[in-house]
Amino acid sequence: MAYIEIVGGKQLSGEVNIQGSKNTVLPILAATLLINGVTKLNHCPRILDVEHMIEILIDIGCTVTWEGSSIIVDARGLSTDIVPTDLVKKMRSSIILMGALLGRTHSAVISYPGGCTIGARPINFHLEAFKQMNVVLEEEDGLIKCLTSGIKGADIYFPSPSVGATENVILAAVLGSGKTRIFNAAREPEILELCKFLISAGARIYGSGTGRIEIEGVAALHQTEYTAPSDRIVAGTYLAAAAGAGGDVVLRGIGCGSLYVVIQTLKRMGSRIKCKEDSISLHSDGTVRAVPEIITEPYPGFPTDMQSQIMSVLMKASGNSKIVEEIFEGRYQNVPEQARFGAQICLQDRVAHITGVPALKASEVSAGELRGGAALVIAGLMAEGKTIVNNPYHIQRGYEDICRDLRALGAQIEYKNE
Repeated sequence: MAYIEIVGGKQLSGEVNIQGSKNTVLPILAATLLINGVTKLNHCPRILDVEHMIEILIDIGCTVTWEGSSIIVDARGLSTDIVPTDLVKKMRSSIILMGALLGRTHSAVISYPGGCTIGARPINFHLEAFKQMNVVLEEEDGLIKCLTSGIKGADIYFPSPSVGATENVILAAVLGSGKTRIFNAAREPEILELCKFLISAGARIYGSGTGRIEIEGVAALHQTEYTAPSDRIVAGTYLAAAAGAGGDVVLRGIGCGSLYVVIQTLKRMGSRIKCKEDSISLHSDGTVRAVPEIITEPYPGFPTDMQSQIMSVLMKASGNSKIVEEIFEGRYQNVPEQARFGAQICLQDRVAHITGVPALKASEVSAGELRGGAALVIAGLMAEGKTIVNNPYHIQRGYEDICRDLRALGAQIEYKNE
């Protein structure tokens, strides 16, 4: 049985390099299907979700190899439009293969995706957009079968910003005919990176990073090489760990821009943070101030992917804090495990009221999803004594080696498999 063992109650100190961005690399790997040639993607994290995506690409006929932290994809051998169900069930983001396959082969067969259990996350935005782009959809035995005589440009209006749906429409549209305009598009940095990658391969995309994106279809994309940025959520996780445990840490390979709201929140909680173009330093004496209210929102608001980690830090804050989860209704499923550390958390629908306690107690807990697992690690670092985090598989979906990185910051933490 695999688990993570943590001896907490110690301040952190040191430097760590931040891995490549999971949420950038996954859609770009899907986008490589649009290139009838070779793509080189640098600064890729060796995490389970990336490995699962690589397995899918290989299964449908691509050749994929690692060179250090670079992934080389040769999509010339793409041989099927059927995405293997067993792999789709392991990873939510596999749904973006729909847009890429429709763009390349004009057809796709895929099951409803799996991954984290943090909420329903329906894909109706994706499907309705495809219908407007000349795609015929049929659902049979849990499979979504998509077919088009050719993607046609359309005006797509999303009721609310959706990262996955925005990515899927972009991927479908770049090789389509005419102009596609996305209104109320997601503005996350990962959308901007996907567009930059596609533009480097010859796509015509305008307005990326804004709420209105325009794509003019082109006949073909050419081979390209691209370097992914560092992972802002991994960086935010390690900043939260240092804020809660206390100490002085430096994160290398990332600036503060994409983490602005998280950093402002940590400053309100008492941390001192300095930003440079390619590094972030944080000092905390281990005391944490309560925050009256945090509301998760689409970018550039407070990211839902940092909510659980910040909640762990607030469990030892002086005073009362409130978190309102507006993105995923299941994000609080981690709270019973966090409460094992002695936390006082009261849930009312989408609102969590946290009353800080003077000290957290070590516990044996189990990770049930990616970010919630990271939050349990943070709580273990803050608690006196030995904490066991079971089921670390979920954490490995997004963190290349959380134990290695936190040891670089002075934590007493070890991955064990017995």
